[in-house]
Amino acid sequence: MGPKAKNASRKSSRRLKVERQVTAQQVDSKLPKRLFLETVGVDRSKLIHDAVKKVLWEVGAIYEHVPTQQRLINDYGCREIDGERIQIPPDLVDKVLSTLPRQIKLFDHDGHERVDTSSKTPSFCPGHNCVQILDYRTDNLRPALLEDIRSTARLCDALPNIDVVCSLGYPSEVAPENEVTECTRVMYENSTKPVALLAHDEFIQERMMKIVADIAGGWNRIAEKPVSIELMGPVSPLKLPAELCVRLTNCARWRAPVVCYPATFPGMSSPISIAGAIVQSSAEAIAGILIHQLEEPGAPVMSGSAILPMDLRQANLAYGSPEYMLSGLGASEYLNFAGIPTWVGGGCSDSHQFDAQAAAEAGANLAIAGLANASFVHNLGFLSGGRTGSLELLTLCDEMIGWTSKMANGLEINPETLAVEVIQRAAPNNEFLTDPHTQDRFLTENWYPKLSDRSDSEAWQKAGAQDMRARIKQKIDDILH
Repeated sequence: MGPKAKNASRKSSRRLKVERQVTAQQVDSKLPKRLFLETVGVDRSKLIHDAVKKVLWEVGAIYEHVPTQQRLINDYGCREIDGERIQIPPDLVDKVLSTLPRQIKLFDHDGHERVDTSSKTPSFCPGHNCVQILDYRTDNLRPALLEDIRSTARLCDALPNIDVVCSLGYPSEVAPENEVTECTRVMYENSTKPVALLAHDEFIQERMMKIVADIAGGWNRIAEKPVSIELMGPVSPLKLPAELCVRLTNCARWRAPVVCYPATFPGMSSPISIAGAIVQSSAEAIAGILIHQLEEPGAPVMSGSAILPMDLRQANLAYGSPEYMLSGLGASEYLNFAGIPTWVGGGCSDSHQFDAQAAAEAGANLAIAGLANASFVHNLGFLSGGRTGSLELLTLCDEMIGWTSKMANGLEINPETLAVEVIQRAAPNNEFLTDPHTQDRFLTENWYPKLSDRSDSEAWQKAGAQDMRARIKQKIDDILH
C-alpha cells in the first residue's frame, strides 16, 4: 500500500473529536514517575498556556499551504487576517491537544522496544547534520563524509545507552537531492536501532519513507512497530512552509512518529526573554501539531525545545549556556502540561575540540536533560554549537547516561530497601559485607562505569596510565575495527 493510498477506515477518525480540556489534574497524572527538576510548575504552565493561546489567536500563524489555510478556515472556525495569518481559536487548541497520544514507542529491526515515552527514564539520541566532523584519529576538523555517517551508526549500535541512531554529520560528497536517502540507507544498514530522520521536502520525504517501509515490512507496518521518527518544524517567527504542512499531514496519514519543533533564536527570531521564547516556540510547535492531529487524531507526535540562545556579542550559538537548558526544561514542563510528549537537547558543547570545556558543558547539560520532564534527549555529540560532530563526545555521553539515568530513577523506598531487618541482623557484629542483602544487590544497587577510572594511582600507572580520551579512542577503535 503506497503512501497516497486511500484508507477508508480512517476517514471518519480524521474529523476532530471534541474531548476534554487540559487540566492541572490531568497533568499530574501524566508526569513521569521519576526524579526531575522543576523550573516552571503547574501554575506557571497555566500562564504559559494562556499566553500561547493568545498568540495563536491574536497574532496567528502563517500557513503557506493554501489547502491547509482553506481547511482551517472552512472546517474549524479559524480566521484569516492581514491576507496571510490564520487566527486559531483557543478552544480549538485545547480540543486538538486532547487528542494527542499519551505514549509513543519505537522499535528495532527485530521488533524489540527501544523507546517508550512513558518510561521512567528518558531515551537518548545523537544530533544530526553537522557540516564538519572532529576526526578522532587525527584530531582535525574536516568536512563530514558518508563514511562518517556509517561509523556513527555502527558506534550507536554498539553503545548500550544510545537508543536511537542519528546521522551526526552531513555527507559533503553526496549530492543534496540524495543526501537524505543515502544517510537513511547507511544508518539502517549499520544499526538495528530505530533512526531519527530529517527530510527537506515532501518528495525527499516519500523516497526516505520508502526505505523505512522496507525495513518495517511494508507501508502498512510503519504504524505497528515504528522504526523511525522524523524531525521537522515551523520557521520562526510563526511560519509553516508549504512543504512542512504536507510532510506533517503525510506522517499523520502513515501514523509515522514525528517530532514537530521550531528552531528559535531569542533576541533574533523570538523574544530574548526565556519565558517569551518558550511562549512563541510552543505556539509554533502547536500550530504544526494542530494540522497533524486534525488530519489523524491520535497519530504519534512529539515536540520539544529548540530554543537556541545566542551570544549576541558575536552572534554565535551557545549550546553550553545555562539559558539553553533553562529554556529546554521550561518548554518541556509546559509541553508536558499540555499533554505533548517531549524531548530536550543535551550532551552538546560550544567547544571546537574534545577538551575539558566539551566534557564540562556536555556533562552538565546531559545530566540536567536527564532530569528534565522530557521523554527524549537529543543532540548528543555536538561540538562548535552544533556545527561539528564528535564520536568521542558521543562515546563519553554514553558513559554519562548511566550516571544520569541512575539519578533520574531517584530513590526506591520500600520495606526491602529500608532494610530494618538487615540492620537488626548485621549491625551487632558488623556483618554487612557478607549479609545476603549485600550479596544479592552489590552488582545492581550501584552504577559501575565502563570508561571512568576508579582504581588507585599505582594500579592506574601499571595499567598504562591512560587518560579518559585515550580510553575513549581505544573503545571507538575496538568497535569500528
